[in-house]
This record gives sequence, structure tokens and C-alpha cells, in this order.
Amino acid sequence: MTEKTKVNKFAVIKTGGKQYKVSEGDTLLVEKLDVEEGKTLDIKDVLLVADGDKVEVGKPIVESGSVRVKVLSQEKDDKIVVLKYKKRKNYRKKTGHRQKLTKLQVEKISVK
Repeated sequence: MTEKTKVNKFAVIKTGGKQYKVSEGDTLLVEKLDVEEGKTLDIKDVLLVADGDKVEVGKPIVESGSVRVKVLSQEKDDKIVVLKYKKRKNYRKKTGHRQKLTKLQVEKISVK
């Protein structure tokens, strides 16, 4: 019996101080990037590229690796409420924060 196995090609990229495992066709939300909607962007901070059994790990980044992404939209995350309170001092302070995000779609993972 021969089973057809799907070639699992993925990469680990770093953007906005966080790391993301991405495959071609994935969509993800990252911290705001200063790029217009509809434009493409090459991310050079690739930490790992795996194509089936072939794995290339960077030290700290893969020099010849890049991930091409398309900017789908600029969005805002849900509001986070921050409440400061001191008992018996009549002190209450309520503030909020909405993180700005960029929605990306991975088009191509390449290693030269």
C-alpha cells in the first residue's frame, strides 16, 4: 500500500516581537505594519523553513529565506479595560486600549 502524504511546507517568522508558524495560504493578525492595504511585503526575519523532511534552521535567521505576504486590511483588536483602584482612598481610574493590527495572507515561502 502506498499512501500519498502531503508535503508539509512551513516557516517560522518573527514580526512585532512575536514568532508565527505560517504555511502558504494562511492568514494571520500581527502588530501594525506601516504598509497600505493590497500591497505585498517580503518578511526577511525567517527563523526556520521546513519543506517535508528538509529543515533549515537559522542562526538566528535563515539568510536566504523570505516569506512574501499580502496586506489584506488594517484592523483594531478588542478593547482591553484597565482599572486602577485603591481602597479607602477614593481613587479609581478606568482606561482602555485597542491594539492596532495588520491582517496578512501568506503567498509564498522561498529559500534560495
